[in-house]
Parts: sequence; structure tokens; C-alpha cells
Amino acid sequence: MRVTRWNDALAVQIPADVARSLDLKEGDEVTVAVANEPSQEAGRLNAKKQALERIKALKLELPNNWKFDREEANAR
Repeated sequence: MRVTRWNDALAVQIPADVARSLDLKEGDEVTVAVANEPSQEAGRLNAKKQALERIKALKLELPNNWKFDREEANAR
């Protein structure tokens, strides 16, 4: 889920399929609870590690002169 700024607060965007499965509609009120904060942090770190491992497993052959340009990759 994506967190965005909404005025001077933060909002969570709930994917449509999740909203449908929970039968959520605009205007519904929901309660958010943190079940296990250390576990959630570990999950984020673990997800990043798993993503990097999947990328490495692709074993892409890149040209010798190739380099990653963060500014170019993030240009809009």
C-alpha cells in the first residue's frame, strides 16, 4: 500500500482488490492497529533483501561500459 500526504496528514491508499474483499466503501471508517512493530520493520527489510536476491538471480549480462544513473532512472 502507498502512503501519501493529504493536507497536513498522511493517507494510505488501499488497493481496489483489497477494498472489495473487505467490502470497504468511500466514507467507511476503519481502525488501524500495529500488531507487532518489530516484525513489520523486519518485513520491510526482508522484502528489500528478497527483491535484490531476485534481481541478482536474473544474471543479466550488461555491457562493460554500463552504469546505473539514479537521476536518469528517476526523471519524469
